[in-house]
Amino acid sequence: MSRVRAAFNDPDGKRYGIPTFWWRGAPSGYATRRQLRAAGLRPGGQEIAAQVLWRGIGGTRAAYLYRIDLARPKRTATPAQLRAVRAALTARRTCPTCERVRPYYIPRSLGECTECSPLCA
Repeated sequence: MSRVRAAFNDPDGKRYGIPTFWWRGAPSGYATRRQLRAAGLRPGGQEIAAQVLWRGIGGTRAAYLYRIDLARPKRTATPAQLRAVRAALTARRTCPTCERVRPYYIPRSLGECTECSPLCA
């Protein structure tokens, strides 16, 4: 076992407080948040079960792992929530001066679209 792997190999959690593995050394049954999301799951309030440590740019990096068997299905938005998000995004694209819906978000620094703003003329 290399020194890096030996430094980050703590499956009992005695050195780091939680079970720790090296890069690509975690056993099956654990997943990161991103991996859970790709599988249609979420942590569901569970605590961090383990971590993966590796040396990266700026020092030691960490990825936290959750148990897959305790993960819950992702929640889906209701139709009312989706309508509210759609309305809010449309409001961000609507110019308050000319009241036209633009294909871009209105810059908050200008407060109006680039055609109405005297700063862009």
